[in-house]
Amino acid sequence: MKDKDNWKIWEVFIRSRNGLAHKHVGSLHAPDAEMALKNARDVYPRRSEGVSLWVVPSEAISASRPDENEPLFTPADDKVYRHPTFYEIPDEVGHM
Repeated sequence: MKDKDNWKIWEVFIRSRNGLAHKHVGSLHAPDAEMALKNARDVYPRRSEGVSLWVVPSEAISASRPDENEPLFTPADDKVYRHPTFYEIPDEVGHM
């Protein structure tokens, strides 16, 4: 096993049921992906709640900064098709 000082931080994601998205549940330290997956399996799923487990090195994740939220998340007013009010829903569809 590698020297513990060289262990990376891994982010852990669980999908609770088929068809749902994976959700971030925490982080852990491990020397490699195989050990990260084993450690995540031992630490995070509870009561058989998960059907899929992902581990991702923290260094591989790129994230926006809170001070950048305006240009990233403010919708463009000239692109009305991005708003759900642009579309008409047929009566056959029912309540959405």
